[in-house]
Amino acid sequence: MRDVLSFPFNSEEMIVVASDNSGAIGEKEQDAVQVPYETVSYYSFRVAVMECLSAGAQPFAAALQNFCGDDAWDQLIRGIKKGADELGLTELQITGSTESNFNLLQSAVGLSVLGKRQGALPAETLIYTDDTRIAVIGSPLVGQELIEREAEAAPLKLFKIINSIEDIETLPIGSKGILNELNGLFSNRKFEVKDLESEVDLEKSAGPSTCFIAVFSEAKSEEIRKLAGSYFHILKRKA
Repeated sequence: MRDVLSFPFNSEEMIVVASDNSGAIGEKEQDAVQVPYETVSYYSFRVAVMECLSAGAQPFAAALQNFCGDDAWDQLIRGIKKGADELGLTELQITGSTESNFNLLQSAVGLSVLGKRQGALPAETLIYTDDTRIAVIGSPLVGQELIEREAEAAPLKLFKIINSIEDIETLPIGSKGILNELNGLFSNRKFEVKDLESEVDLEKSAGPSTCFIAVFSEAKSEEIRKLAGSYFHILKRKA
């Protein structure tokens, strides 16, 4: 259900680790997608920090692995800090390392976020009932289309707000798409594309978690719809 690692920190708290990486995205001539390194690290941080928050952890540190060269370091750090500022993570500690002995022909970045949560992660998956409602917040975007349609990506602040609401489960969507993530959520229900009505492509990569799933009861529907606004896409089960 969760793409994170967790282990005990003390008798009450767990450490949660979430990671992301990107390749051939950056400022090198042979990169497939040309964007500033600040953008590269911002979106890698976005993925890892959303996974961390979704698992109920409070992020406290980020570790950066930079294969883009020494000149990229400051931009990469700015991207992480930009994401942290959006979430109000003023005390986030950042460390990392740069491959400076050899030059790669394409850019590559790895990033991990560490957080603390009270108690262990729930072992069981969710139970799907007639009262279960599922929405996708944001749109699945990847590569160049993210640059062109960035306004459709769910903002980090919005994710934080919805994730903090009681009795709502969230799950960031990655490269395997909405349907893949959805089918890891429920112990008693699996979906196929034909089972659902949706405004968004359920099998398309969402790249750096440009959208996320929210699972809630009918009683929470109007609250989530109002908060999400134009980012809200309900998944309706076909009869």
